[in-house]
Amino acid sequence: MSDHTYRILMNGVTGRMGYHQHLLRSVLAIRDDGGVALDDGGRILVEPVLVGRNAGKLARIADQHGVSEWSTDLDALLAEDDAQIYFDTQATSERKKAILKAVAAGKHVYTEKPVASSVAEGEELVRAAESSGITHGVVHDKIFLPGLRKLKRLVESGFFGRILSVRGEFGYWVFEGDLLPAQRPSWNYRAEDGGGVVLDMFCHWNYVLENLFGPVRAVTAKAVTHIPERWDEQGRRYDATADDAAYAIFELEGDVIAQINSSWAVRVERKELVEFQVDGTHGSAVAGLFGCRVQPRVRTPRPTWNPDEPTTEDFRAQWDEVPDNTVFGNGFRAQWERFLLDVHHGRPHPYDLAAGVRGLRLAEAGLTSSAQGRRVELPGGAG
Repeated sequence: MSDHTYRILMNGVTGRMGYHQHLLRSVLAIRDDGGVALDDGGRILVEPVLVGRNAGKLARIADQHGVSEWSTDLDALLAEDDAQIYFDTQATSERKKAILKAVAAGKHVYTEKPVASSVAEGEELVRAAESSGITHGVVHDKIFLPGLRKLKRLVESGFFGRILSVRGEFGYWVFEGDLLPAQRPSWNYRAEDGGGVVLDMFCHWNYVLENLFGPVRAVTAKAVTHIPERWDEQGRRYDATADDAAYAIFELEGDVIAQINSSWAVRVERKELVEFQVDGTHGSAVAGLFGCRVQPRVRTPRPTWNPDEPTTEDFRAQWDEVPDNTVFGNGFRAQWERFLLDVHHGRPHPYDLAAGVRGLRLAEAGLTSSAQGRRVELPGGAG
C-alpha cells in the first residue's frame, strides 16, 4: 500500500462558490482529513495550488488556510508545474480558453458549469479532451445532495409506480444592489459576460432530469428579465441584459412531463430554495437539497373541492419525511472524491464534458424556444 499525491491547480477560488464549496468544503476538507481512502489501504492526498487574477485575495486565502502555493500566471503553471489536475470555476466567459490550455498541457480537467458559452465551444472542449486521453468531469453537485439522493433511491425502488410528472421551483430574491448589496456577482445579469438564469440553471436541470428520470427530448420555455436595472459591486447602476427568470416545460423520455420555474426575482415560500415534486401512479414525493417527503398511494387523502367553505385539512401534515438513515456528506466533496478516484484509476468520469454539453444544448434550446415562441426538440426527440 502507498499514498499518492495529486496537485490541483484551482482557478477561480476567490469567488463565492469556488471558495466555499470547492476549496474549503471539498479540497481542503479532503486534505485535512488525510485524503481519500483506496481499496489497497493507501490514500489519495491532495495539494491545492491557487490560481486567479487578484494577488491580494489569493495571498490572504493561502495564508489563512495553510496553502503554500498560489499564482496569477496560469500559463506559467501549466507549462512548469507538475500538477496533474486543473479545476476551473471562473466566470463562464473565461472558461473555454483556460480549459483548452490545460488539456494541451496534459492535465486532467474538472470544471464548473456551464462548461462554455455555447454548444459549439463545449463540443470543441469535448473533442480536445477525448483526443488527449485525459479524465474530464463537470460538477453535478445537486445529484450528490441528500434530498436528491433520497429521491433517486425512491425512483430506483419503484416507489412511484409509473412516473407522471415533475414540478420544480427554484430561486430567491437577489437584491438589486441599490438598497442592499446583491448576493450574486453582477456579471450574472449581463448577457455579454455570459450571464443569464437559462444558461446557468438549465445546465443543472439537464443533469438532474437525465440522471433521475430520463433524457430531455423537447422544451418549451419563456425567459424574461424582470428587473431591468441593477447596481454592481462598486454601487454603479447598469442595465441588466440577461434573463433573470425562466418558466419551462421539459418533455422527457418515457412521456414524463417536467415543469420547472427558475427565478432570481421570487420570494421564497417553501422549505428550501429548490424543491421538486414528483407524482406517480403509486406515490408522490417532494425533495429539496436536504429533505424529502413522501405520500404513498395508501395514504393519499380524498380532498373535497368546496369554494363555499374554508379548507380544514393540513395537507402538509399528510406527508412523511424520509429519514436520514445513512450519512450524507457535502455533495461537492462527494463528487470531488469520485473524480479523484477516477483520475487515479485511469477511468472515465461519468459526469464528463459531454454531459456538460448536453446541459448547454438544453440551455440553447430553451433560449430558442423563448425567442421564437415554440417547442424545440433536442437530439433523440420524437416528432
